[in-house]
Amino acid sequence: MRLENAMQYMLLIYTDSTAPAIPDDDTSIVEWAAEVERRGISRGGDRLRSPSDSTTIKVRDGKLSVTDGPCLETKERIAGFDILECENLDEVIQIAAQHTMARYGQIEIRPFWPLNL
Repeated sequence: MRLENAMQYMLLIYTDSTAPAIPDDDTSIVEWAAEVERRGISRGGDRLRSPSDSTTIKVRDGKLSVTDGPCLETKERIAGFDILECENLDEVIQIAAQHTMARYGQIEIRPFWPLNL
């Protein structure tokens, strides 16, 4: 169901080595996911494997370059993502603030920039 005048936002879920560990008995991520599903604003999301499992590609002067592993060396990594459809940025901030990783990492919110084909 598409909401009238709504916009899609991607939540990029970051972790880093300085963040506190999530306790084994913390089920808040399951509760958060169930709530956004119940509200009908979830458009998908999942965890991501380690950057060491990534493949980076680029094409320069018509030549394809493929590199295994991370292309950037940083202490942060994107651990997952969620796509939400909300009325405005204020709403998505309020919802993202309830996400488990707002307490154990950080969340970058990016509005979609739709292609108008």
